[in-house]
Amino acid sequence: PEYQTMLPSEVDGLITKAMEQSAEASPEKYTAMVSHDLAVVRTPYVVIALVVLAVLLLFIISKLPDTGHEEEQIHLATLARNLFTNWQYVGGVIAQTFYVGAQIMCWTFIIHYGMTLVGLSSAQAQNYNIVAMGIFLASRFICTFILKYITPGLLLGVLAVGGGLLTAGAIFLQGYAGLYCLVGVSACMSVMFPTIYGIALNGLSPNDAKLGSAGLIFAIVGGAFMPRYQGAMIDGAGMTIAGQALESVRISFFLPLSCFVVIAIFGFAVAVCSPKPAAES
Repeated sequence: PEYQTMLPSEVDGLITKAMEQSAEASPEKYTAMVSHDLAVVRTPYVVIALVVLAVLLLFIISKLPDTGHEEEQIHLATLARNLFTNWQYVGGVIAQTFYVGAQIMCWTFIIHYGMTLVGLSSAQAQNYNIVAMGIFLASRFICTFILKYITPGLLLGVLAVGGGLLTAGAIFLQGYAGLYCLVGVSACMSVMFPTIYGIALNGLSPNDAKLGSAGLIFAIVGGAFMPRYQGAMIDGAGMTIAGQALESVRISFFLPLSCFVVIAIFGFAVAVCSPKPAAES
C-alpha cells in the first residue's frame, strides 16, 4: 500500500536497491533466483521460436502457387523513383510513422498518467488502458461505416483534429477529465492505419504497390523511437504555459499532439488534392 503514492521510477529505484543488497548479502541465492527467473522468461520464447521454425519448414517443403510473374523483370531503381516522386505515397509514409508513434505513446503512458496525475493504483490505471483499447475496436467499425459517405482523406483529417484536441485536453485538463480525454483519443486513432495505408497506395501500379507496401509497414519504426523521447520528457521538468503549471507528464503529450498535426495536414491535403475515394481500407 505504501507504494501506491510513489512514482513508477521511485518504486523501480527501491526494487533495484533491494536486488543489489540481496546480491551482496547472499550471492548464491541471488544467482539461483536470477537463473530461475530467466528460465521462466525463456520458455515462452523457445516455444515461439519452435513455432516459427515449423512455419518456415512448412514453406520450404510446400509448393507455392504460380503467380504468373516469373518472367517479369522488376527494376528497383525505377520503382523507387516512381514512389518517391509520388507525394501522396511519401506523405503517407510520413503520416504513418507519426500515427504509429502517437498510438504507442498514448497507450503506453495511460497507466503512468493515471498513477501520476490522478492518483490511481497500477491496477486501476490498467483498467483505463483496457477501456481505451475497447473504444479503439468499437470506433473501428463506426468509422469504417462512415467511410461510405465521405472520402478517406477528409475522415483522416477530421479524426486527426479530434485526436489533437483530446490530447490537448489531456495536457491542460486536471484530474479525471484529462484522463478521459486521453482514453478518448483511441476513438480517433481507430482507422488511421488502414486509411493512411489505402490512401498512400491508391493509384500505384501493382509492382509499385508491392514495394510501397513494404515502406508503409516499415513506418512502424515511429513506434520504436517516439516513446523514447516522450519518456525523456517525462523524466524532465515541468513548465508553465499560459499561467498554468504543467507537470512533465502533461508536457510529454505535446509530442503525440504534434503527430496528430502532421496527420491532419496530410489528410486534408489528400481531401483537397485527391477528392476521389482511395482504395477501401
